[in-house]
Amino acid sequence: MNKLRDRLAALSAERLQGIGRGIEKESLRAQPDGTLALTPHPAALGAPLTHPHITTDYSESLIELVTGVHRDAAACLNELTEIHQVVAHEMAALGEESLWVASMPCRLPTDENIPLGVYGTSNVGRAKSVYRMGLGHRYGRRMQTIAGIHYNWSLPGLGNDDYFGLIRNFRRNAFLLLVLFGASPVLDAPFVAGRDHGLQPLGEASMHLPHATSLRMGRLGYQSDAQASIAVSYNCLDSYADSLEEALTQPYPAYEAIGIRNLGGEYNQLATTLLQIENEFYGTIRPKRVIRSGERPLHALRERGVEYVEVRLMDLDPFETVGIHPDTARFLDLFLLHCLLTDSPPDTPQEIAALKRNQHLTAARGREPGLQLERAGQAVRLTDWAEELLGQLAPIAQTMDRVDGATRYAAALARAQDAFKAFDDLPSARVLRRVREQHQGSYIDFVRACAQRSRVELLARPYPAALKQRFDALAAESGAEQKRIEASDRVDFETFRQAYVSPERLAPGAQANMDSEAAI
Repeated sequence: MNKLRDRLAALSAERLQGIGRGIEKESLRAQPDGTLALTPHPAALGAPLTHPHITTDYSESLIELVTGVHRDAAACLNELTEIHQVVAHEMAALGEESLWVASMPCRLPTDENIPLGVYGTSNVGRAKSVYRMGLGHRYGRRMQTIAGIHYNWSLPGLGNDDYFGLIRNFRRNAFLLLVLFGASPVLDAPFVAGRDHGLQPLGEASMHLPHATSLRMGRLGYQSDAQASIAVSYNCLDSYADSLEEALTQPYPAYEAIGIRNLGGEYNQLATTLLQIENEFYGTIRPKRVIRSGERPLHALRERGVEYVEVRLMDLDPFETVGIHPDTARFLDLFLLHCLLTDSPPDTPQEIAALKRNQHLTAARGREPGLQLERAGQAVRLTDWAEELLGQLAPIAQTMDRVDGATRYAAALARAQDAFKAFDDLPSARVLRRVREQHQGSYIDFVRACAQRSRVELLARPYPAALKQRFDALAAESGAEQKRIEASDRVDFETFRQAYVSPERLAPGAQANMDSEAAI
């Protein structure tokens, strides 16, 4: 604890004020009856390929909202709210669709009828759709409809080793975030039809686990048996990059069997390697770097180092209008600073395996009394470990409040501590209680009600004309930019694809620029 305080004292107010945070938030578009909206991405929201704030993730029906980088958590949430307002008003102008406000999906059609994202006729636009086709072949389209919030975070003056130390500690302590903020203990029963799921019935059409925190982050969420074979080390940038490069360049027999194209000549996937591209690698946190025109993300990391980390395990909070509370963002700031400032020994294959077991246990049974996790080869009660971590956040909160000139970080920590003391107040417990008591065990009906409440709240907020005009201009600019990219292609798609996935483009010193200027 003394070492943490000393390291904290060494951080200047200027550096702490320079913390950057941004949010990427995914949400399905749903019909009023709780089924997936199969309509195209609203044209009034611009071109998903090029819009800086409104795009789509896996599916045409899965909107992703992206803020800029902010030096204040409240400002970040304010921008996220403004983007939500724009989307809500444009969707309302078209009909009764709303954003699904939970991580586990709404009522889905058959797998083949879940629409892939559409990004136009350019090479890079086609590549984005082919990549998504490959994800569907590899993991099924249902899994790709699960939504979450990504929290991007940076601190001025950090080097690669600092960020990787943070990442190792984040992975060790991530169970705490699943307990505090997991909000997906229940799902629609058809989502797991035909799968060995181990869930218990709730009502006539829902499935759950009584002490679950985040089914999204458990065995039924973003998991892959194939990716379990990737021995990723987080001990340094070189070891991380080398392990990812192997997965990006070595053919994988099951994916070779799928092939690049089907018999009709249509593309099945971008590559037959274990990972088609870097973003296919699932993880609770990633080292990131803003890429240049046509550049591979791994190349960018090797050339210029880690710029920020992307936290990927946060569920949507269905009780919050935009899916996350400002106090949650502030708690993440405290948690990430703790991960940075505490000793972070190298990881080992044995520890990495134990951390995966801890994640699955916490996701499925995190509120179970007496649950034990593994730490340094020993069994430890989850509650004891969590209380220890929460106590260590207090001096960080005090420092952040001194820098901030308020008491918002102490309040965020107190809110988390209070919820932890009374497990019934945790989001996952509140979700289950509401599903049981107010919606007769129907997950779909519960989220429908939350989605309608959020829709009404967003539409009732003051909607400045300047905000609409700004996003109308962004939509028009994004459409023009997509057309410009389409007109600039100089090679056929197959030539583009082969060049993009070539191993040479991953190496340090490789040529970054390609025929197209948008990112896959």
